[in-house]
Amino acid sequence: MGLSIQGIQKSFDEKVILDGVTFDVQDGEFVSLIGPSGSGKSTLFGIIGGLLEPEAGDITMAGTSIVNERGHISYMPQQDALFPWRTILDNVVLGQELHGKVDKTQAKEMLEFAGLGDVIYAYPHQLSGGMKQRASFIRALLSPQSVLCLDEPFSALDEFTRLDMQKWLLKTWEAHRQSILFITHSIEEALFLSDKIVILTNSPAKVKEVIDVPFARPRDESLLLTEEFLIWKRKVLDLVAKRAV
Repeated sequence: MGLSIQGIQKSFDEKVILDGVTFDVQDGEFVSLIGPSGSGKSTLFGIIGGLLEPEAGDITMAGTSIVNERGHISYMPQQDALFPWRTILDNVVLGQELHGKVDKTQAKEMLEFAGLGDVIYAYPHQLSGGMKQRASFIRALLSPQSVLCLDEPFSALDEFTRLDMQKWLLKTWEAHRQSILFITHSIEEALFLSDKIVILTNSPAKVKEVIDVPFARPRDESLLLTEEFLIWKRKVLDLVAKRAV
């Protein structure tokens, strides 16, 4: 079930934040959304998730409008948002609990895959930042929705942990192939992870450019040092920096 964002318009206190934002996320596609701080990326996530109402435009999934409706996407915020009183296992099945169908066997298998098999009965305060982010992502994957919205999930991590998390995310996503819409301020991260990059202008946000990322999958960190990757990084940087006409 692909996600289609069509002509979304949103204002706060008469200030236009989103101005006709339009793009698609196809089934199993990894799409990154980049743009200046304050350009409305998180606002767009709020509209997609049914938390905010647009003044104009539509959000559809498999051709059906989901505007003002909650429960159609799985959302992972910048912070891990794990409940401190629940074990890691109980945290990752929370989305399943809310939909009345818990599969702890599957949850344990995915936690093992994530390298968290030894801490399934631990509590969040006992885990590192990277471990908590992995647990939070497993929770999003285990939720029944087919589209995951990830809002800068690695922004608080150090550079080395962030690269490890990017590699782990690719490995996990390639095993499940759910549709992902991923907010990031890192051009390198967007190129490394994505099938497609949507570049937004500064506020009010419009779609400046949609880039099809040319790198084959599967990907590993050696890609980051290739001449082709560096050329594309410069191209995207130039597009982000270029003022909209």
